Amino acid sequence: MSARLEETVALLDRLVAFPTISSDSNLAMIADLAARLTDVGARVEMFTDDTGAKANLFATLGPEGDGGLILSGHTDVVPVAEQDWSSDPFVMREDAGRLYGRGTCDMKGFIAAAIVMAQDYAQVDLKRPLHFAFTYDEEVGCLGARNLVPELQKRGLRPAMAIIGEPTLMGVIEGHKGCCEYTVRFGGREGHGSAPDRGVNAVEYAVRYVSRLMELRGELMARAPRNSRYQPAWSTINIGSLRGGVAHNVIAGKAELEWETRPVQRGDLAFVKEAITAYVAQELLPAMRAVYPEASIETDVIGETPGLEVLDENAARDLVAGLVGANGSDVVPFGTEAGLFQEMGMSVVVCGPGSIDQAHKPDEFVSVDQLAACLTMLDKLGHSLVA
Repeated sequence: MSARLEETVALLDRLVAFPTISSDSNLAMIADLAARLTDVGARVEMFTDDTGAKANLFATLGPEGDGGLILSGHTDVVPVAEQDWSSDPFVMREDAGRLYGRGTCDMKGFIAAAIVMAQDYAQVDLKRPLHFAFTYDEEVGCLGARNLVPELQKRGLRPAMAIIGEPTLMGVIEGHKGCCEYTVRFGGREGHGSAPDRGVNAVEYAVRYVSRLMELRGELMARAPRNSRYQPAWSTINIGSLRGGVAHNVIAGKAELEWETRPVQRGDLAFVKEAITAYVAQELLPAMRAVYPEASIETDVIGETPGLEVLDENAARDLVAGLVGANGSDVVPFGTEAGLFQEMGMSVVVCGPGSIDQAHKPDEFVSVDQLAACLTMLDKLGHSLVA
């Protein structure tokens, strides 16, 4: 094992020990990364959220100015509650060339590799800026990246390219679907279950809302673009959870629905939103308020993250394809922060160690071989930035 690979494994072990579940703070991990980048001479800024419990990190090596490239990753991980792990998910375990632990694959492995390689980048004469962007709350709507982008814009920063190190088995990903998440709260009127006509059952109206979403799911299938490269080929709708009611014999006064849609084309999002909004305004609310005028249906937008649009010209895709020796690129159905950077005018590619098939699961792992391949790519990237 090379020295850089040993360092990366050791750092990954440390990063896994930070329990940065999206519901909790990531400040300790961000402070650790900031100190490491400061030690190698990077110019480091941290941006906290409104609560002060979360922070983005943005750091730069090399010259000031436009152009250059961002290495980007998110620091948060998904929960481990009710998952059957073989060992402590926040204590990294190595077995047969695999590194097990929450976040090893998604996506602290890439962050560890980028931080280790920063030592080498700092020792060469970079001709273009090299930025590091590490965000919070990607797993719950890309909230950190949504707050980072305007901060970069306020500073007049215009990087040319971005590499998002999500797990792709080091394959080159040039496109992915968007991810738009919503929470809908239904307010009805409670009453005795023996007289359902006197109340407004919030759960029943939530079910009708879900039924309309399922109808729209079928219509989205019919709208799938010709020659779509995605699997599935169409924009999807998923019902995440539906909660409401207190007892068998009580009319449910409240219900809460969580759902998402992942558009393959941006017009599909408008189609879904317009259709469900019209259904609420023309059918559901009038029916509820005919019985109880104070009935309500309120929607919170958790996040509307754009997809990564496939473009004929994509300098980041072409650069990374050359670095990893790929003959082509692909698209994936899962979402990342890439679309937000693309909206800033950057060319963006997704490429990182590990498989998305391991993400969010118990006994999540990344292989040592994948980390080695990532380090090789990042080493070659450094050579391209001095040319």
